[in-house]
Formats: sequence, C-alpha cells, structure tokens
Amino acid sequence: MIDTVWGTTDKPVSSRRLASVLGADPEMEGTLYIGYPIIGTPDGSFPIDALLISPIKGLILFSVVEGRTLPAFSELQDEGFNKMQAKLLQHQSLIQRRRLLVEIHTITFAPAIQNLPISNEHPICNESNLLKTIAELEENENPEIFSALTAVIQAISTLRRGRKKRELRIDGSRGSRIKALEDSIANLDSQQSAAVVETFEGVQRIRGLAGCGKTVVLALKVAYLHARNPDWLIAVTFNTRSLKKQFENLITNFVLEQANEEPDWDKIRILNAWGAPGGKDRSGIYYEFCRDHGVEYLDFGMAKDRFGADQAFESACEIALQRSKQFLPKYDALLVDEAQDFAPNFLLLCYEYLKDPKRLVYAYDELQNLGRRSLPPVEEIFGKHLDGTPRVVIQAAAPGSPKQDIILDTCYRNSGPVLSTAHALGFGIYREKGLVQIFENKNLWFDIGYQEENWDNGEIEDGESVILSRTKKSSPEFLQKHSPIEDLIQFKTFQSAEEQSAWLVDAIKKNLNEEELIADDIVVINPDPLTTKDAVGEARRGLLKLGINSNLAGVTTIADVFSEPGTVTFTGIFRAKGNEAAMVYVINAQDCYGGVLPAYRALARNRLFTAITRSKAWVRVLGVGKSMEALTSEFEKTKKEGFKLHFRYPTEEERKTMTMVNRDMSKAERERSAKRRNNFAEIISSLESGESVLEDYPDELIEKLTKLLAKKQSKRVKK
Repeated sequence: MIDTVWGTTDKPVSSRRLASVLGADPEMEGTLYIGYPIIGTPDGSFPIDALLISPIKGLILFSVVEGRTLPAFSELQDEGFNKMQAKLLQHQSLIQRRRLLVEIHTITFAPAIQNLPISNEHPICNESNLLKTIAELEENENPEIFSALTAVIQAISTLRRGRKKRELRIDGSRGSRIKALEDSIANLDSQQSAAVVETFEGVQRIRGLAGCGKTVVLALKVAYLHARNPDWLIAVTFNTRSLKKQFENLITNFVLEQANEEPDWDKIRILNAWGAPGGKDRSGIYYEFCRDHGVEYLDFGMAKDRFGADQAFESACEIALQRSKQFLPKYDALLVDEAQDFAPNFLLLCYEYLKDPKRLVYAYDELQNLGRRSLPPVEEIFGKHLDGTPRVVIQAAAPGSPKQDIILDTCYRNSGPVLSTAHALGFGIYREKGLVQIFENKNLWFDIGYQEENWDNGEIEDGESVILSRTKKSSPEFLQKHSPIEDLIQFKTFQSAEEQSAWLVDAIKKNLNEEELIADDIVVINPDPLTTKDAVGEARRGLLKLGINSNLAGVTTIADVFSEPGTVTFTGIFRAKGNEAAMVYVINAQDCYGGVLPAYRALARNRLFTAITRSKAWVRVLGVGKSMEALTSEFEKTKKEGFKLHFRYPTEEERKTMTMVNRDMSKAERERSAKRRNNFAEIISSLESGESVLEDYPDELIEKLTKLLAKKQSKRVKK
C-alpha cells in the first residue's frame, strides 16, 4: 500500500494522476512524496517533483511533465540522480565502505503524452506502462536500510538532536540518560513528517497533545514552503514571545538543509500576535493589520482600560475587523501556533490578511488553553457567504488530496505516566468532588492516543465506568524506561513556602553537582503569572549563594528569550508554553487545586497540565498546605490505578451541566456572581432556583455555612 504525502507542486494534474496509478496497485509499498524533497546544492535548491521511497525498490525519483511538451528528460533524470546520490553519500548509515546501499532509480512521468520515446537508460512513462516499468527496476539489495533511508529523506533527524555540550563521566547519571533520550527522539515520525509537507490550498488545522511536535512541525512547514516557493511572503505567529528564537533556529537549520542557503528573512516573518510600533523586532500581526488598513491600533494598556484585561485582545481585533472598509490581502501563507490561546476573531483577522486561496495553518491543544475559552468550529470562526454557506469547511481526508485536518497523537516529550498524570489532574479524574471539565466530543480521547479497556468494542458509554490508558504507539515505552516510574514524577507537600524553596535549592544543587545535569536542563515553573516574580525570589537568592546562576524568563532576559546557556530558568506559566526541559519543577501547585468558580477552576487545572507537560524526563510537583495535600491525593490515586484514567463517564445531561458550569462568563455575570457570594439570601435563592450549584462557591464558605447552620440547629434543640 502506498501512503501519499502531498506537498506544494506546480504540476498538480499530472501529480494526481501519478498518485492515482501508484495507489491503485495493492502490491506497491512505500511512501510517495509529491513536491518533496528539496535538495540543497551549491547552486541553491533543487526541487524533486515526486519521490517514492520503497523497501523493495529503494528510491524512485519522478520528473513529472504537466502538459504535452516533453522537456530534455534525460538531462533532468541525470541531474536528479547525481544530486540525490550526493545527498545520500553524506550519511554514514547508508554507506558500506565507499558503496551506497540504496538503489536510486529515475523515471519521467508524462501522462498527457501518448507516443513516448523509448529509452532503457532513461525510462519515460505514462499511465499505461508506469507499473510495468517500476516492476522491471532492479530491487534494493538492502531492504533493512529502509528506516534509515526514510529518516534521511525526511531531512529532519538532525534538527531535534540535543546540541548541548555535556561532560559525562558517570554511567547512568541523569545527564547520560537525557542525552540518550534526546538522541532517541531526534527523528520525527512519519505522521509528523507528513504534517510538515502536506500543503492544503486553504485553511488547515493541526491538533495534538503537548510534546507531539506541533511547534517543530509549524516551523519546518514554514521552511518547506519557503524553500519550495521562495517568492511567497510567509508569516508565523504565536502567543508566547519566547518561542521566537526557537522558530528562527528551526527555520534556519531546515532551509540550510533543504536549499543550502540562508532563509530570505524579507520573505519570512516571525511575528508576535499583538505587536507594537518601534521597528521589525517589535512588530506583530495585529499591529501590521491596523497599520495597513488605516484603523486604530490599541496597545494592551489602552485595550485593557477600555474593555478589561480578559477581553482586551479580542475586542481590539474586533474593532480592527469592523473598521476595515476593505480587506487588503498581504501574505501568501500564515501559520498560527498556540491557537487555543487566541480569541477566534484573531484567526479571522489572519484569514482576511491572506491572499487567495487563504493558506492559513493553525495548531492547537485544547488542554493547554490558559484562557477561559475553547476554539469553536471553523464554520463559526470564519463566518458565512452571502448565500448562507460557510466560508470554511473542514473536509475529511480523501485520496488524491492533502489532509486538511491533521491529528498528531504520538507524544515524544512526556512519558506515559507523566502525561496520564497531567490529564488526570487537568480533568479532575480523581477529584473528590468530581470532574472539573470533560471533552465535549468523547471520541477525542481516542484521537489523542488513549484506548478504552473496559468494553469489547472500545466505545465510551455514557453513565458507565470507563478505563482509559495510553497506547504504546501514542506513548512510546522508551520515554519511561530510562528511569523508575517513582523517579519520573513526584509530588511533595510542604508546610511553608520557605520550606519549599529550601528543598528546591537543595534538589537543583544535587542535579548539577552529582547527577550531571547542566543548568539549561532545569526549568522552575510558577503556575500563577501574577505572583511569579515574588514567588521565585527566595529560591533564586539561595541558588546565587551557591554560585548557581538563574534567570527569570522575560524579566532578567529579553522578552524573546526563554533560557540562556549556563543558567537555571525560572518562569511563569505563560512563558513556559512551547518550551521544554529535562527536569521540571512546578512550585506552588496548590494554586492549581481549585478556584472560586468552576470556569476558573478549569483554568487553574489547565495551568497545572501545561506545567507538567513541559518535562522531557522528570517532573517534581511542589506545593504548600491542604490544597497541595488534596492534589497529592489525586496523584496517588492515579498511580494506584497504574496511571490509567478510571472514572464514570458523565451522561449527556451531566455534560450539559458541566458545559454550562464551565461556560465563559461576561463581566456582568462575574460581578453578579461575586455579589451573590456575599449575600446569604441570594445564595439560597440562587441554589433553589438552579441558577447556581454548590460547586460555584468557595469550599471555605460552604464549610462556614455548614458550621453556622449546625450551631443554629444545636441551639434550637437545646431550647
């Protein structure tokens, strides 16, 4: 069976016919790339029209002819062969002594030409003789080399490999283990490679868990589109400013690999979502949209004063869209990372900023949503035509077409126990008072790499017990085999913040002095962004006394830099997004246990989920007091269940209640809710009417009311 990966091509008709012929042969095996790879040469990039990687035949390079005019096909085949051979000879895994272990074949495919010349040395085919020609090609003598060949063709394997300088002397130290782990996860899998190349002429979305490679895929997708279409103006945007350097490095390395030249930064823009005046480094998508359309630009302070912090960016985008008399398309392709953190109308703003066919790619993970909203369906985001039909529809994957909806279900950062713990706490699976939130679509559990163990048909039934576990594909075992499970993730409760800081300093000292980790391997995350500067001060001072340097991301570093060599990174949750580290310490996790209202409780849980899933190897979740004890209890239950999610799945009616409980609240609703909490009579009335439920109110308030009522009842009994 042939898997086809659809890149961008200027020969679409003939390419579809090539894919159709190869895909119709049930005996054919391998992966067909359309418009990929691009080979870097001293003269610049050399694009391959199509390439078949076959375990039986090796490599088949196709020179595709669109139309009835036959080019100088023998010269094109020779050039493709020579350039591919030179590329493969650079990889020792494909060579034995001086001999390349891979067969390279070349074919010209010209489906619109019936009377083809005959050439045994340079075969030329149409649909009638293509399969016969391939069958007659010499077979590859070393089929076992197929996986190494695939990794080389993907041209991605070297980009994710750890580049940190390590001096390792102790076998089995944490430093040795993280180096081995980084080497193992260096290769993107075929699913991720396809996501890089698949080019849909319109809106495309990429969904996946933390650690599945969304940011890397987007960066390499920018580089691929740039190498393939050097005249396009392409932008990539994001919410976390510290991602800028990561995007820049990945794009540079991939373009060098593909085109053997530096990216043209006049054609690639790496832009923050909001932006501000002050030059290229400060610019952003929203700012440029306002400038180009002659509408009022609002910075955060102005928007916050006018609309409130929660609605600042959404309202600013809405004004920009409403006041634009006519949209002025600027970009050929626009890619959005962390889309779950944006208001839907920012995606609409990006859409209107694009030339036809509106190549908008957005990647997201609902559980890393650090706001209080979920992305609605595309029909709602992008609106309708005058005739009432939606402007954008996500189509199911179809043969002969690139995928519009890509799901990355394999996590290459977090081990199974760490990811299951993050989900258990994020949803409140083992919370005494029940679930905090749940997926609206229950089948999404399967999409993100879980399997159901409790039912023969693998279905999730409303109102019934469900047991969800990570599959071996979605959570590769090598991610957890490097350490005992008890070492992968630990929860620790302290009596005071001072005790927590002292333990943290000692642990980091041990990581650096005894376990061969380097400072760059360590990130300390405080989930509450408003308290981070004060919350990390004592620990940073303690490290400084030991001669250990640290930085507070975005405060003691420039805004676009997350970590610096030789320093331990302290950060709030927002700057942590999109980044990762071998050892992650989550401090003050008690702040993630609950919230006054369910919507805020879900927000706090999402912050904890995001913090835990920054870890490539080990995570320590630290906190203070009773709320931390309650979180630790949830973790212990998760561990007792073998890191499986075992719970009663809510019914449709219960899910409606949960959806209502977790709904976004307007400012007026929040004010009324706060007022109700201070008015006993309104509380009783609200509870009786069903306008609110007990879970809307703080635990301490319920406890006080219970005690007061019990005391009142006791007095009545005595009388």
